[in-house]
Amino acid sequence: MPQNSSFARLAAALCATGALTACGAGGPELPSASYATASTAPSEEYIIGPLDEITIHVWRNPELSAEKIQVRPDGRITIPLVRDMPAVGKTATQLQDDIRDELVQYIEQPIVSVIVNEFNSTFDQQIRVVGSTEQPASLPYRANMTVLDAMIAVGGLGEFASGNRAKLLRIDREKGNQTEYRLRLADLLKRGDASANVMLRPGDTIIIPESRF
Repeated sequence: MPQNSSFARLAAALCATGALTACGAGGPELPSASYATASTAPSEEYIIGPLDEITIHVWRNPELSAEKIQVRPDGRITIPLVRDMPAVGKTATQLQDDIRDELVQYIEQPIVSVIVNEFNSTFDQQIRVVGSTEQPASLPYRANMTVLDAMIAVGGLGEFASGNRAKLLRIDREKGNQTEYRLRLADLLKRGDASANVMLRPGDTIIIPESRF
């Protein structure tokens, strides 16, 4: 498919320009997700992104509430009495506090709640899967997401993928550096090796090269 080819060319270009080090089989591996505890743990608090759908309730003021409104591509929302409020980059709690601070000019002690109905997430929270896969994509990150979850979402490896030469790029936001890890996608998807499944973090990029002939 043309989209697949463009993503494959992107991965090849990254390797060629040196954005990836050791595009071969080197690099450290992440701990296996199979060692995670059985209970599901909460992740980082969700950050609202463009095109997310949210509902805003203002207690005892239904005329000021808004059901299922979409965050605009410019990252803002408009509701009664509050125009062009920035929403992107905030948690639901932060947004409801900001809306409350605006409404306090008009009503006494407003109580506001914000619910995120549909998630798209900000770019730095998405998981990107590029290269030799059936459906290269950017996926909204969710709590306890693993490489297996991401690969199922994109339809698995492409016909000519070299799964055990795949790489995961992870950016440390605090330190501002990037680390590259080796992935064993062929072992995971074709041989059912659960030890090859690893946990993902928001902003991870999975790059899958094609086999060398």
